[in-house]
Amino acid sequence: MTDLSQHALAIWHAAVDAVRPEALLPKHIADNRALKKAFVAANRILVVGAGKAGAAMSAALEASLGEHLHKVTGLVNVPADAVRPLQRIRLHAARPPASNFPTVEGVAGAEEMLALLNKAGPDDVAICLISGGGSALLPAPEGVSLAEKQAITKLLHHCGATVQDMNSVRKHLSRIKGGRLAQAFRGRELFSLIISDVVGDPLDVIASGPTAADPSTFAEALGVLERFQLREKAPASVVSHLERGAKGLIAETLKALPGNVHNLLLANNAAALRAATAKAEALGYRVLNLGSFIEGETREVATVVTGLVRSIQVDHLPAASPLCVLIGGETTVSLGKDSGKGGRNQEFVLAMLHKLGENGMRNIAVLSGGTDGEDGPTDAAGAVADERTIPAIRAAGMDIASHLDRHDAYPILNAADSLIKTGLTNTNVMDVRVILVH
Repeated sequence: MTDLSQHALAIWHAAVDAVRPEALLPKHIADNRALKKAFVAANRILVVGAGKAGAAMSAALEASLGEHLHKVTGLVNVPADAVRPLQRIRLHAARPPASNFPTVEGVAGAEEMLALLNKAGPDDVAICLISGGGSALLPAPEGVSLAEKQAITKLLHHCGATVQDMNSVRKHLSRIKGGRLAQAFRGRELFSLIISDVVGDPLDVIASGPTAADPSTFAEALGVLERFQLREKAPASVVSHLERGAKGLIAETLKALPGNVHNLLLANNAAALRAATAKAEALGYRVLNLGSFIEGETREVATVVTGLVRSIQVDHLPAASPLCVLIGGETTVSLGKDSGKGGRNQEFVLAMLHKLGENGMRNIAVLSGGTDGEDGPTDAAGAVADERTIPAIRAAGMDIASHLDRHDAYPILNAADSLIKTGLTNTNVMDVRVILVH
């Protein structure tokens, strides 16, 4: 690994460290008068929620409550490998590691949360801890079975649907998403503390908005199936339920937020990019921050970024080297029938290698990583490549183009020792890409 790759990793880690709950949540609680006032007045503090950052958020919340900790009860749905004992909050294993699909265990946790909030007393306060990955970790199917909801979720994943598309459908097949968790609350005040993993930070989309008003409709959810040609492939019960809702036979999701529900955004992709900018500048790079609104098919985004890198190399535009290009947001991968192993971050790096070639990678480092430590159904957060990567791939007897066509980035990048393996980071603010041009 070259010095450029080491720098890229340092910049990426700075981005991730800046959005960890243990740094964010205590400060936010200390600075928020409404929260502190609510804790003092509360008879009980009911804690619920879900997400990849749920374990760290729960621990940070307990550490911040001080004399009010004895009032706390509740549970938070998290990935199984994030479960650990806490003082008052139970971390509930809602799905296995390296998976992003709803499970029976997740349903059990969601049902317990709904029951807890529904039985809240008039002086009880609720805290909902929400972060990326919460949609899959907080299933409560309505009108369909869990297996049928799993089936439509997989279809949406495989066709390249955006998180907004998927959540529009999932919210209308749920008793907890689309503001329905807030509707279940019978107590004094509910505060949602939120770490965003969605482009633009729309509260109704993060974890499918369990405590947010939902602008989407049953009709729009049906439109998603039609747009991706899934109406014939989807389980009949899914289509039937959405059709009944579109006809007004099923109550819509929450459309207006109750006055006692407060959604508070703690961190997002932009905050991670700001921290990455500071680290890159400290390492001596000029910084071109392209922001947090980058979406689209992964290989197409990689093609555009490759053109930018070549412009920097040849024409010194839009800026001269040494330059650090930072890219946030989250891309998608449309999988084929015989797809291999990988994720959008690994595919981005492999696509950049393919486009730039061995000569084009001189004095270049390309890194793409999920801030949650997960990239697709793999044990890698993403990958980092430099001028040594293509020779290592060639020495392993592997072909970039064929692996890229099969969406099979993991084995080839693993052979080149280019994978980033951090384990769960206990946060999640989409992806951070670092491209260094020296």
